[in-house]
Amino acid sequence: MSGLPLKGALTDGQLPIIENAGMLLENEHIFSLGVYDDLLSDATALKAEIVRLKGDHVCLPGLIDSHTHICSGGSRANDYAMRNAGSSYLEIAKAGGGIWDTVTQTRKATEGELVKKTIKRAKQHLKNGVTTIEVKSGYGLSVAAETKMLRAIRVADSELPVDLISTCLAAHMLPKDFEGNHAAYLTEISEKLFPILKEQKLTNRIDAFIEESAFSAEQIAPYFEKAQEMGFDLTVHADQFSTSGSKVAVAFKAVSADHLEASTPKEIGLLANSAVIATALPGASLGLGCNFTPARKILDAGGALAIASDHNPGSAPMGDLLAQAAILGTFEKLTNAEVLAGITYRAAAALRLDDRGQLKETFLADFCLFHTNDYKEILYNQGAFKPCAVWKNGEVIFDKHQ
Repeated sequence: MSGLPLKGALTDGQLPIIENAGMLLENEHIFSLGVYDDLLSDATALKAEIVRLKGDHVCLPGLIDSHTHICSGGSRANDYAMRNAGSSYLEIAKAGGGIWDTVTQTRKATEGELVKKTIKRAKQHLKNGVTTIEVKSGYGLSVAAETKMLRAIRVADSELPVDLISTCLAAHMLPKDFEGNHAAYLTEISEKLFPILKEQKLTNRIDAFIEESAFSAEQIAPYFEKAQEMGFDLTVHADQFSTSGSKVAVAFKAVSADHLEASTPKEIGLLANSAVIATALPGASLGLGCNFTPARKILDAGGALAIASDHNPGSAPMGDLLAQAAILGTFEKLTNAEVLAGITYRAAAALRLDDRGQLKETFLADFCLFHTNDYKEILYNQGAFKPCAVWKNGEVIFDKHQ
C-alpha cells in the first residue's frame, strides 16, 4: 500500500504488488522488503532468523480500525430487536434503551470489568487482522466516569499486543442526570476533565457528536476552541442524521469527520477540499438499516476516505472491519484498492499515525497473512476469509495453525 495518494479515487492497477516477496525485519520495524531470493543473501549475512512460509500467501499491512467504542458495559440486544420490529429511537429510549442505557451499565461496571471487556473485544479484532484500534470513551458522561473509561483503555492497551488509541468522547450527549444545559455541561467537562486528560496522559484526542439529539455546531464551538488551546487533536461525529458536523470539522481543521451518511454534495465538497479525513462507518448503516456513507462520491470529489467499524453496543454490534469494508465496497462500487486503502494507510492518517498502514522500510512490522495466491479473494469473500496469521511489531501474535 506504499506510494499511493492519500486523497481521491484509486484503481486496482495502481496497487504496488511484489511477487515472491520477502521482508527483512529488525526488531519491531521493517528493515527492507523485496523479492525473497534477493533478500536471502542479506538475511544470511546479517545472521537473521529465516522464516519461510509454506504455500501461497498474500501479505497486507495490519488493518487499522480508526473508530470504535469497544470500552463499554452492558448489551443493547433489546434495542436491536425493537428497532427491527419498527420502534422509533424515542420509543426505544422510553423503554429504557438508547445510549443512556449503555451509560448506566458502563457507570456500574468497575474499571477492572471494563478492562476485561475491552481486551476481549480487541482480541477478536486482532484475529481479524486489525493491529491498531481507536477506542472512545463517551459512555461515562461525567468527569469521574470518563476518567475511569480512559484509564481502563490505557490498562487494556498495556496488556495487549495490539495498539489502542484512546479518544475522549465526553461530548456524546447531555447526560440525563446533569443539572444544567448543554453549554454548562461542556464547560464543566472542558474545565475539569481536560486538565486531567493532560496530567494523566490519558488521551490527546477529543471527539464530539454534533447532531440534533446531541450537541449543535454553535454549542460545540467553545468546547473545541478550549480543546485546541490545550493542544488536543479533534475529530467529529458528523452528518449522521443531519448536516452541520462536517462544516465544523473543516472549520476547526479536525483530523477526521466520521459517519457522513447524511452528507450532501455541499458537505462532500467541503471535505474534499480540506485535509479532513472522511471516515465511513458501514457498521452503523448495517445496524440501523440506513444509507451508507456516500463513499464513491467522496472519492470522486477528491476526498480522503477511511473505513472503520464503529464497533459499539447500540448501532454497530458486529465489529468486523473487513466484512463491513467489503460490504461498503459492494454498495458504493469501490475498487479493491480503495477499500484496502481505507482500512490501512488512509485509516492511519485518520489517527495521525505515520509509522503504519503500509509495508514499507522503517514502518512498524504490522501485517496479516491470508492463505491465497490472489489478494482479490480477500474482499470477494466479504469478510468470511480471515487471516491465517497476524504479526504485530515484528512478532507473531496470532497463527491459526499453532
